[in-house]
Amino acid sequence: MPKILIVEDEPGMVAGLRDNFEFEGYQVLSAMDGVSGLERALADSPDLVILDVMMPRMSGLDVCKQLKSKRPAIPIIMLTARGQEIDKVVGLELGADDYVTKPFSPRELLARVRAALRHTTRVPEAQVVSFDDITADFKKMEVNRDGKPVVLTAQEFKTFQFLVQNAERVISRDELLNEVWGYQNYPSTRTVDNHVLRLRQKLEPDPAAPRFLMTMHGAGYKFSAGGASAGSVV
Repeated sequence: MPKILIVEDEPGMVAGLRDNFEFEGYQVLSAMDGVSGLERALADSPDLVILDVMMPRMSGLDVCKQLKSKRPAIPIIMLTARGQEIDKVVGLELGADDYVTKPFSPRELLARVRAALRHTTRVPEAQVVSFDDITADFKKMEVNRDGKPVVLTAQEFKTFQFLVQNAERVISRDELLNEVWGYQNYPSTRTVDNHVLRLRQKLEPDPAAPRFLMTMHGAGYKFSAGGASAGSVV
């Protein structure tokens, strides 16, 4: 469970962000001023810090500078007010990983948090994966079933790849939309359901009783190899 520290002096914003992040499965810490935010970041070692520029006691820019000097691996997303272009530039120069301009949508911030966490935790991913009678070569963008090519659309392939490379983890529909379609232009969550349905029809032995592309009711989808050979890297 990734741990997010929100350093923000507006209680309403903190409460709203806390609700959104906890709903997505994150653990949330908070601090109401720059000094306590820096202290908490150093003491609790969060996986990511959301940091407002305009903070009492110590500015977000000073917090960013000091935190990056002591914990350079912790990603920081800065929150800036509209028109604070100089703060964005200075923040990035001080080591901030990204910034979001207020007002912003929670969905946009969630997408940026996921992207920042991926960049810091990414490990080498399997390029060739086998399970049951399926072999997928993600580098070549090829999928074979019992030695015969399976034709997937680009979006079907991306959906399949993301599920497989996050095997045994429950993936929400919103996360799939973020990763496959992009948070700026994705359609409704029904699109995800339709793509998973088509993948089952092409890859599952019995699409009506899926063994690998599992529905987690009320949560999303999960790929489970079910003990098959998965994760070989070439």
